[in-house]
Order: sequence, then C-alpha cells, then structure tokens
Amino acid sequence: MNEMSMRAAYGKALVKLGEIDPKIVALDADTSSSTLANSFAEHFPDRFFNIGIAEPCMVDVAVGLALGGLVPFVNAFSALLAVRALEQIRSCICYAGTNVKLAASYAGLSDFKDGATHYAITDIANMRALPGMTVIVPADAAETAEWVPLIAAFDGPVFLRINRAGALPVHTPGSALEIGKGRTLRSGDDLTLVAAGTMVGRSMQAAEQLEKEGIHARLLEIHTIKPLDRELILQAAEETGALVCAEEHSVIGGLGSAVAETLAEGYSAPMERIGIRDRFCPTARSVDSLMDACGLSVADILAAAFRVLERKQQAS
Repeated sequence: MNEMSMRAAYGKALVKLGEIDPKIVALDADTSSSTLANSFAEHFPDRFFNIGIAEPCMVDVAVGLALGGLVPFVNAFSALLAVRALEQIRSCICYAGTNVKLAASYAGLSDFKDGATHYAITDIANMRALPGMTVIVPADAAETAEWVPLIAAFDGPVFLRINRAGALPVHTPGSALEIGKGRTLRSGDDLTLVAAGTMVGRSMQAAEQLEKEGIHARLLEIHTIKPLDRELILQAAEETGALVCAEEHSVIGGLGSAVAETLAEGYSAPMERIGIRDRFCPTARSVDSLMDACGLSVADILAAAFRVLERKQQAS
C-alpha cells in the first residue's frame, strides 16, 4: 500500500487542530516517532508531554489535564493502551466521565513485524465494553484526518483506532462524518457487506467483483463501532436479507459481534463474519500478506458472500 498512512494523516491533522485551538494538548509514551505525535511536539513543545513508557500513568496525567479544562490526545500503541492502561481508562476516564481522546496507533495487524504482543486484535472488544466510551475506526488516511477535529469537539471519552500502514482510499473529502451514523458507500439488494477500518477498501473490491458476476452488494461503512448505527444495519438486513461483516480484529467482541447482537434483537438474517479467528497471528513480510494469511483477504470476503447467499436462498 503506497497511500499515506493513517498515522501520518493523524499527525498532520493534530498539528492543524493545535494551531486553531490552544486547549489541545498531546501526550505520548515515548513512542512519538512511531505514533507521529512528534510533529505536534515540534510545533507546540509547551503543550506536549512525553510521559515515558508508562501508559497507565499517561492516562492519569491526561485525566488531570482534562479536569483542568484542556483537551488531551493520548498517543500510544493500541495494543498497549487497551490492555496495559485498561484499568485507568475504565476508572479514571469512563467512570469519571473525563474528556480524554485516546489516539490508539498501530492497530490491528499493522505492526506486522513485531508479532502478536504488538498486534491490537482485541482492542475494539475491550473498549466497546466500557460504559461511556465512543469507539471510532476510520477506513483510510483522509477519513482519519477528518475525525480529529470532530472528536476534539465531542464532549466525552473517545477511542480513535489508527493503523500504522496505509489503507485503500475510499473516503470522499467533504462527505459527512457523524459519530454513530454509518455510511452507505455502495447500493445493492442481494446482500450487504458491513465493514470497518482497512476492511472497507477490501470490501469495496469484493463488491466490485461480485457486480461482475451479477450480484449487487450493498456496502456499509460502520466507522463508529459504539454507538452503533443499529437503524442502518437493520434496514440493510431487512432489504437485502443477508450480511457479511469484515473487520481487522478478532471475530470475538468487535464489529461482527455488535452486528450479530443487533440482528438477534431486531431482525433475523443470515450473517457471515470475516475477522481473525480465536488465535494469535505470526509475523510477516508485509501487512497485506499478514492480513491475507489471517483470513482477511478479498477472496475470504467473496467466499463468505457466496456462503451467506446460499443460506439466504435456503431460508427463503
């Protein structure tokens, strides 16, 4: 992938926001050259705080800054924020209702060289379970940049999931982004592809291939995993009668789980899930090859689409 990475787009957007709003501050756990929060540090050294390799402490410092009226952006690897600092996020951000923004970088499998300890494949599940936490997963670099001022203006905790690598571009600049409101990127009545993050681009490719075979797939981008756009999902389930969910995350507790819960409570329709099965993933030569090896390829989406269409036909 040669497109701008999400983390690069985020770093530039944070600097731009900092030029507009003096209340914006940034914190990092000695990883700013990786999260690319170092650009903010260069432009605003008095508003940047390197806490060191101590993610729980960083969260607590951010809480203090928020209570002082500032808007802190906490920058760290998603795998470490969602596990090492989970207690502080739960008690000091969510329970206390403090206005802290978590910029969770290196999400999913994007840190492909460093192995399972650095992959963030349960972070959505961890954050989604916390009361009061908003969880946003951008699809590409352009969308990542547009989320930065939006979540800064939002009053409350936000978990912004940022990949290290680039992603297939799908976002149209200027298109409306709203917390809790998914987007229909492609119309279709035969089945619905429901995707988040990097899997939106791959799902778009799958939809284009299905179209060549006379299968009209609707494509929903669910950028906000919580609060979930239940209305959009239930409408798609009723109108197309079959769904495939795709995410760069474990199949346990992420987008697929959220959609399955919604269907169980609202409208029964066959559904297939594309995600990482209950496993730890190895290292790889590239993020694309790792995603393919872990069941996240376009071919995997297509296979799931054919399976769910067969189930739809059997149920009719």
